[in-house]
Amino acid sequence: MTRHVALVPAAGSGARFGAACPKQYLQLSGRPLMWHTLSTLCQVAAIDEVALVLSPGDEWFDDYDWTLPKLTVHRVGGATRAETVKNGIAALGLSSEDWLLVHDAARCCLSVAMVERLLTEVADDPVGGLLALPVPDTVKRADRDGRVSITLPRQGMWLAQTPQMFRAGVLSQALAGDLTDGVTDEASAIERLGLKPRLVEGDASNFKVTWPRDLPLARAILEARQS
Repeated sequence: MTRHVALVPAAGSGARFGAACPKQYLQLSGRPLMWHTLSTLCQVAAIDEVALVLSPGDEWFDDYDWTLPKLTVHRVGGATRAETVKNGIAALGLSSEDWLLVHDAARCCLSVAMVERLLTEVADDPVGGLLALPVPDTVKRADRDGRVSITLPRQGMWLAQTPQMFRAGVLSQALAGDLTDGVTDEASAIERLGLKPRLVEGDASNFKVTWPRDLPLARAILEARQS
């Protein structure tokens, strides 16, 4: 029987955020930011397991209550996101036909509806796919001086989000090579195999908390949903 497993890589230090702890542990509406991410994934009926992949040296996880159904914890994270996902897949021991939904820990405003849309649209896809947003704005490329060097056509341009959903066997194969050569997400690794992931329209609220200024927006979205 084919399983659906959500894998959440959370071994990063959140250096860009500049906080005293990794951003996934920052307090947001009374819980660590990452708790909201995990809670949503655990609520998706079709997901059998939510696998959190931490750094072996993580010092913060045990300070909080993570009583969530379906949650398993694997302290096998690597130096990069790609290595963390690769190590997580190996630790899970999945069948090659099982579906993996890899999701950023810092995309804490994910909704159950978004995940269900991805599951429905990718269910019979031979490659897999990802949530993404069509680029709504004019796109500029900068030169080294911070000036516009060219305006790029936005037609056909998308902003990748997560979850990104692929068969465990194919994703393992995609992550088996050199992980420093432009592998910024799971879809880019799949693309190196010559495959074309399906784009499933997501939602602007599914943004990644990257800077301190992102926290108030995430808080507002979560509190609006609760009310």
